[in-house]
Amino acid sequence: MMQLFEDKEKAVHHAIWLTFKNRVTGTLYGVEKSFTDLWGVVKVSDIKDENPYLADTAHDYSQMSYDMIRKLRSDNDPPPPWEDLMGAFSVLNGDILRYILHTKIPLEKLIRYELAIRGYDENHTWCGFEKAEKIWLK
Repeated sequence: MMQLFEDKEKAVHHAIWLTFKNRVTGTLYGVEKSFTDLWGVVKVSDIKDENPYLADTAHDYSQMSYDMIRKLRSDNDPPPPWEDLMGAFSVLNGDILRYILHTKIPLEKLIRYELAIRGYDENHTWCGFEKAEKIWLK
């Protein structure tokens, strides 16, 4: 089933998310122009376009620009998981956000710790708390 977007960049974000979300099954997603001039997100195996965008599971957003963040933040219907991410930050108290930056709190370590205490591995398969600690608290 093809999901359609008016904006190619939004379709690409969605394809990256779907590829990540389906990493256990190995299902890859890409973006191609549809016959209605919209951008379709489809399984790579279903792509007919000769020059599609193919998402990968190792996509790196670390060089994301403030313009890209502004566009995602101001979108009325942002692609997953951006709605949840932006929502989580938007409800945090401003002093907490400033404190995180000021004191250089290691968000990656906080996230890794949270994942470790849930007892699941990288693919969200239950592995137990001890093994999860070994995976996440490297």
